[in-house]
Amino acid sequence: MAGLINNLLIPFLVFQNICLGFRSPLSLFKRYKDTTRSLSSECLGSDRPVISLGLSDFALDIRMPGVTPKQSDTYLCMSVPLPVDDEAYVVDFKPHASMDTVHHMLLFGCNEPSSTENYWDCDEGTCKDKSNILYAWARNAPPTRLPKGVGFRVGGETGGRFFVLQVHYGDISAFRDKHKDCSGVTLHLTQQKQPLIAGMYLMMSVNTVIPPGEKVVDADIACHYKRFPMHLFAYRVHTHRLGKVVSGYRVRNGQWTLIGRQSPQLPQAFYPVEHPVDVSYDDILAARCVFSGEGRTTETHIGGTANDEMCNFYIMYYMEAKHAVSYMTCTQNANPEMFRNIPQEANIPIPVKSDMLRMTHGHHEETKDTDKSSLLQQAKKEEEEILDQDFHIEEAVEWPGLDLKLGQVSGLALDPENNLVIFHRGDHVWDENSFDSKFVYQQRGLGPIEQSTILVLNPSNAKLLRSMGKSLFYLPHGLSIDKNGNYWVTDVALHQVFKLGADGKEALLVLGVALQPGSDKNHFCQPTDVAVDPITGSIYVSDGYCNSRIIQFSPNGLYMMQWGEETSLGRARPGQFHIPHSLALIPDFSQLCVADRENGRIQCFRLETGEFIREIKHKSFGRQLFAVSYVPGGLLFAVNGMPYPGGAEPVQGFVMNFSTGEIIDTFIPLRKSFEMPHDVVASEDKTVFVGDVHARVVWKFTSTEKMEHRSVKKAGIEVQEIKEPETIVEARLKNNPESTDPLKKQEKQHLVRQASTGVSFVLITTLLIIPVVVLLAILVFIRWRKTTVYGADGDHKLDSSSGRILGRLRGKGGGGLNLGNFFASHKGYSRKGFDRLSTEGSDQEKDEDDGTDSEEECSAPPPPPAPSSS
Repeated sequence: MAGLINNLLIPFLVFQNICLGFRSPLSLFKRYKDTTRSLSSECLGSDRPVISLGLSDFALDIRMPGVTPKQSDTYLCMSVPLPVDDEAYVVDFKPHASMDTVHHMLLFGCNEPSSTENYWDCDEGTCKDKSNILYAWARNAPPTRLPKGVGFRVGGETGGRFFVLQVHYGDISAFRDKHKDCSGVTLHLTQQKQPLIAGMYLMMSVNTVIPPGEKVVDADIACHYKRFPMHLFAYRVHTHRLGKVVSGYRVRNGQWTLIGRQSPQLPQAFYPVEHPVDVSYDDILAARCVFSGEGRTTETHIGGTANDEMCNFYIMYYMEAKHAVSYMTCTQNANPEMFRNIPQEANIPIPVKSDMLRMTHGHHEETKDTDKSSLLQQAKKEEEEILDQDFHIEEAVEWPGLDLKLGQVSGLALDPENNLVIFHRGDHVWDENSFDSKFVYQQRGLGPIEQSTILVLNPSNAKLLRSMGKSLFYLPHGLSIDKNGNYWVTDVALHQVFKLGADGKEALLVLGVALQPGSDKNHFCQPTDVAVDPITGSIYVSDGYCNSRIIQFSPNGLYMMQWGEETSLGRARPGQFHIPHSLALIPDFSQLCVADRENGRIQCFRLETGEFIREIKHKSFGRQLFAVSYVPGGLLFAVNGMPYPGGAEPVQGFVMNFSTGEIIDTFIPLRKSFEMPHDVVASEDKTVFVGDVHARVVWKFTSTEKMEHRSVKKAGIEVQEIKEPETIVEARLKNNPESTDPLKKQEKQHLVRQASTGVSFVLITTLLIIPVVVLLAILVFIRWRKTTVYGADGDHKLDSSSGRILGRLRGKGGGGLNLGNFFASHKGYSRKGFDRLSTEGSDQEKDEDDGTDSEEECSAPPPPPAPSSS
């Protein structure tokens, strides 16, 4: 009997210990209940956000707190904290939404929501730190089921402590009765450790354009997989109204294996992968969306509104816990050629019954007029955007900002009011004496710059609006401005990054240790630039001249991660830097692009992971690329540096298509010359500003529509549409095939600059025509006299003579009148300021005009030939 009791007692004690090992969620729910937000009485969901489901399981109800959106295409967010402190796992989802009111919902996990309000406009962001998509719903989708033993990890040391729900209200006609919406999702969570961790892989096209009336348009996405094996168990497709079918595949050794294929017009659920698919290192994940532009009168682009389109293929996967990655994305097409072999099924639309379409879309007859008006407005906007694509960037020669008295111009930015902000060095100069071999600043005795280093100008007339930054900095470098108007600057002498308020009076945040270079988490070594994510608030610093890395900090300045390494011998590999000099944050595509200066290229990385995406490199960049700037809508601007000895690439600005990397246009100033253009910034109307650290000036460039120089027929008469004489000169030069000969290009620049100094084109033309007419009159008279006196032999002699005279005017090439050489041969004409600068790369180069020290900066010691610094 005693033995029996012992046998029963041992399992009981073991079970009791196990029970004590788990902290009952009920012990934590009371604390949670005190902090939860009450829902509107109109909400139909449970008034108990947390419901115990047993010893270690519980349900968490996440609902909008009774909202009424006021306009279509509103994105609203709300957050709910994880009600337990320890690690937990989401193992099931149950949506509560209808397509009648909600276009789609996304659930994110993170540690710090963008707001502490009951709910907020998602334009303010979802999370301040990195966020992961846990769940997505749209179009009356059924619940998602996770395999046994699989869960999304939340809480603890590595998982997010908050859930953020984002709801997109597309068409708000259902809210005419002013009712309150409480859409959301219920989560089933457990505190039992799961052996397999779930994650989300998002494949998304970002640059697809659907022409109006086009029957079939394909959007293809493909990425190489470079991580530990993952197992795919569910997929979801998402487009708007023009999508016909979306298919996803794993491609291994040329073999295409279907992950999932579905019509996006059916309920957009996570459907189970019918046959298990695993993905290993170096496999390719590929997806295709098939669209039709029939019924549209204008181009349709990828975008966030209901009248735009999307091409998304979501994959739910699981990995072993020790290798788990919670979120990955793919937004490129790494191998367009391989889609020639895509299975034919990917091109065949899936038929959808009309009653299913009505159920899925939740159409309302009374919204037809609203939709029509919205479509017309969208069409007008798209037509304007299409016209804007045919443009050329030219200097705004009337802009008086070129006459400003500045120090070395190191940084430019536009504030939220679109004012131009200049960051310059006043009377300080970066030269060969500024740093020792260990990058310690050697001129501290000079003290900080006494002049205002930050100038805010009216971009139209260059009028000074305000100035700041006295006695704060030693050697200014990078400048950016966040969406709240705060200034973010770097100082290469102090080895620090500063956040200044809009008044610029005091530092709100300082990163790095003053005057101490270093390479750890708390030090920088001559940091060059800073960028702030407008969505998450994350801070990215390019570090720098003597480090080769990008560092990410939280909005509060806490170190999060870094990536990058020094360039190895031979060809620079992805993720390697030789002076990461300038940053451009592209929130549209969640990318950060870096001007890798001495490698003469742009590298773009994924914001959330630092994963390399692509390189943009052109021969015309030359050996150096100084700065890069992005304009919403898909344009990338950049400026390069002086060519190395033997190089022929001119110093110029570039306009590129961000999606393709293709150069659309190049530009140079008409007044003065680029010497070392150090930074560039552009606005959405394609107004561009370039700051030059050597010339100590800022140029303004504007967009000129090429259509303004075309010939049009009015009442049967061809009319040449023109604006200004200077514009005509530039247009004619640009319409000629651009010569690769530097001498010809230099002559062309002489002509343009001479026109811009105030000499009228009409006056020049008149001065040239008069002597030619007189000369021809003399020749005709002589020919008549010769014919009269000498006969036919005189004709031959005169032709030879006149040919020699006109030949001298035309120049050796005989290709037209060379005004550059023509003016240069006249007394009083000066080339000062117009000749091509010396291509010597020395940091000790002198200014020939005044004999003072060069305004060039010194760089970190690079491999020979030594580049200049800035």
